[in-house]
Amino acid sequence: MKWVFILISVITAAYLSYLHFSDRNPSAITLRELPEGFNSHGIDISHYQNEIDWEVLEESLASTISFVYYKSTEGTRFVDPLAEAYSNNLSALNIEHGAYHFFTPSMSAEKQARHFLKNTSSSNTLPPVLDAETEGETDRKLIEGMQSWLRIVENQSGTKPIIYTSYNFYKTKFRGKFDGYEFWIASYSRKESRLKDDCIIHWQYSDKGAVPGIEGFVDLNFSKKIYN
Repeated sequence: MKWVFILISVITAAYLSYLHFSDRNPSAITLRELPEGFNSHGIDISHYQNEIDWEVLEESLASTISFVYYKSTEGTRFVDPLAEAYSNNLSALNIEHGAYHFFTPSMSAEKQARHFLKNTSSSNTLPPVLDAETEGETDRKLIEGMQSWLRIVENQSGTKPIIYTSYNFYKTKFRGKFDGYEFWIASYSRKESRLKDDCIIHWQYSDKGAVPGIEGFVDLNFSKKIYN
């Protein structure tokens, strides 16, 4: 019966992951028209996008995409192998860009903050981002760890970070817990009304984007900010 238990556990985990980021994703999609209240398009990338044809991407950026976020670090040891290359290319192309850290609740928040600061380029033009999409031992401990990371990074960088998370986490765990901080919400739904909170500034509306210069899927975002 052990294999039956394992199978049920795997199916349950997959289903919970599906609910976590809410909606059914279509096959590869192109950039949608900006919804009311949003002013610019953006993408976020990591080593999962592999090498990027920056010349082709720049051509598409010229008329559509205004900002790019790339993964810098995760936990206390991992550094995205393409982070430096992404940062250098984005800087060379004068594209608004910033870095994010994938938060691991079971690890020291202070060590994670130091790890991010040590391994992230100072040439970024956008605020740092804390990617919080993993359950903690308790919600209280998760929030306390995030607050510690945010405080350290803000104090050293001089810039208040943005919090990236799912709509479900935002609604059930984080709303009202981070005064003064802005949020970037992953919600693969066309229910734009859920993004009307003033503290939500970015909306990741798909993880199945098709963008010239990038092979495979890429995350697509809207922002309430205006980028040049």
